[in-house]
Amino acid sequence: MSNAAVKKIRRPSRIRQKIIVAVLTVFAAVSAVIFLLPTVLTIANSFMSASEISANYGSVFATTEEGSKVYVSERINLKFIPDMVSFSQYFTVLFKSPDYLLKFWNSVILVVPIVVFQLGTASLAAYGFARLKGRLKEILFFVYIIVMLMPYQVTLVPNYLVSDWLNILDTRWAIILPGIFTPFSVFLLTKIMRRIPSVMIEAAKLDGAGELQIFMYICMPLCKSALYSVAILVFIDYWNMVEQPLILLSDPDLYPLSVFLSRINTGEIGLAFAVATIYMIPALLIFLYGEDYLVEGITYSGGIKG
Repeated sequence: MSNAAVKKIRRPSRIRQKIIVAVLTVFAAVSAVIFLLPTVLTIANSFMSASEISANYGSVFATTEEGSKVYVSERINLKFIPDMVSFSQYFTVLFKSPDYLLKFWNSVILVVPIVVFQLGTASLAAYGFARLKGRLKEILFFVYIIVMLMPYQVTLVPNYLVSDWLNILDTRWAIILPGIFTPFSVFLLTKIMRRIPSVMIEAAKLDGAGELQIFMYICMPLCKSALYSVAILVFIDYWNMVEQPLILLSDPDLYPLSVFLSRINTGEIGLAFAVATIYMIPALLIFLYGEDYLVEGITYSGGIKG
């Protein structure tokens, strides 16, 4: 077969590949825009004045004298560019309404200890599951997987009863302690540590390293990306928690901002946009900073193979 015939055969396949890539690129771009629209809308509306927000969305949040919602028969005017940029909503949130900042710091106080201590306990537990051998270990790890697959609503009642038994109900510990021992991070870190080459560990043992030294100087550095990814996932999960505070806390002063956002009344819709924007900032910064670590950690920690 001549070179010209080969080129004619290859040309349609290359054109077909370019068309497929173009279609997939357009589909991915459209999907990304659709998913980003609510975030962009929230940020844009946070810079609108209260009167402009009321003019655009007032009919959505209108209620009758009995307090029931009004049926919206007209088309809602979704605006992504404010007529006039206003920082009045942020000024009210940051300087005139201390409740919002109090709830924000409640979220920080609840989430940061959960992330830090969960990484510590999960790392130790994962090292034990990865290094120890035996039937009992396999059964216990299987139980971990079963518990991980259960939705949080299933374990909410046992958590409530245990918290009541420990006399920590209606305190921050009722949320922090169950969060520290979540099985998901143990499962993920165990899978990563099992992929560490056994040759490295045996070489460390020949040099006189103990289990603690192997854990600190071999396993932890090799699992750095996995630790970052676990920290990001745990932070985002608990930063947006709602059920735990509503069930385990009775004092509204202890509620995180994620719960308080849903309780903003209809007269403060503009403030809700500003508070939601402020609330998104920590999660967005952490995700943008650790995006590479998140991808690398999920894809087996930088290509370590067993």
